[in-house]
Amino acid sequence: MKNATLDVVGIGNAIVDVISTAEDAFLDKHGMSKGGMMLVDAQRAEAIYADMGTTIIMSGGSAGNTIAGIASLGGKTGYIGKVRDDEFGHAFRHDITAVGSLFRTPPATDGPATALCLILVTPDSQRTMNTYLGACVNLNAQDIDEDLIASAQYTYLEGYLYDDSTAKKAFHLASEMAHAAGRRVALSLSDAFCVQRHRADFLKLIDHHVDVLFGNEGEIEALFEAPLDEGLKWLQKMTDLAAITRGASGSVIVTKTELTEVAAAPVEKVVDTTGAGDLYAAGFLFGLTHGKSFAQCGRLGSLAAAEIISHFGARPQTPLDEYVASKV
Repeated sequence: MKNATLDVVGIGNAIVDVISTAEDAFLDKHGMSKGGMMLVDAQRAEAIYADMGTTIIMSGGSAGNTIAGIASLGGKTGYIGKVRDDEFGHAFRHDITAVGSLFRTPPATDGPATALCLILVTPDSQRTMNTYLGACVNLNAQDIDEDLIASAQYTYLEGYLYDDSTAKKAFHLASEMAHAAGRRVALSLSDAFCVQRHRADFLKLIDHHVDVLFGNEGEIEALFEAPLDEGLKWLQKMTDLAAITRGASGSVIVTKTELTEVAAAPVEKVVDTTGAGDLYAAGFLFGLTHGKSFAQCGRLGSLAAAEIISHFGARPQTPLDEYVASKV
């Protein structure tokens, strides 16, 4: 087996984020579930966008955020995801390649526009997401770059891909390719509502195909339909390694033999929790691919998450290698 030339290749929904502040009344008006992610069609997306206040527009997407975070830490990364050949698609490609990540997936030349995520940040810093998948649904098996997958230590998959059957097939193919090349597969559960939609499939996937699992407390409780303590016991039976985030309570690293608690990194002011889990995964995976202990991986994850929640948006404003160095 050839030595890996990349640390992590991420596969996910290539999405551009549109972020705005909002009061709880805005969520109620539009029938949104606070703190979750809802899939919306083009018409509903237009209606929500028209009612939003001043917006900040930047590239996002769960796996894209994680890959950008790893690159910001100094890791070598690649990304697979589908955009349209439109303004937002060009912006997404520019942003992911600007951080040094390989992005070779060809754009769609027809069909839906590049995906958008309309994010409402309430005064308590919670984010509520409304996602128009757009061109993401065009991701298919032909887009999975086998050479890129085989070149990376880890292939990182976002659970949101399960919301489309074509992308789901690509998701499984990538996992098979990674294991066939002697590499490892990491999965992010993405969202509690996503877990509820695909619970049975996720349980099978984790039990048989996932080497490293990322999720938060709510996602684990949804996955096992049980309190977190019970869910952690189930995880010990099913997975070799899992990292479960708990907001201000930090995270828990789960192995077959032990549970390790890692404190959250302090932050002066929480501005926007968008991307906190994505960036925790970035720090953890960077540590994992650079020979760090599990506790050190958790610490890197906490630091990366702390940087991201201190400002709007899910991509680092301060290069994470510099941010981490300043906290040591």
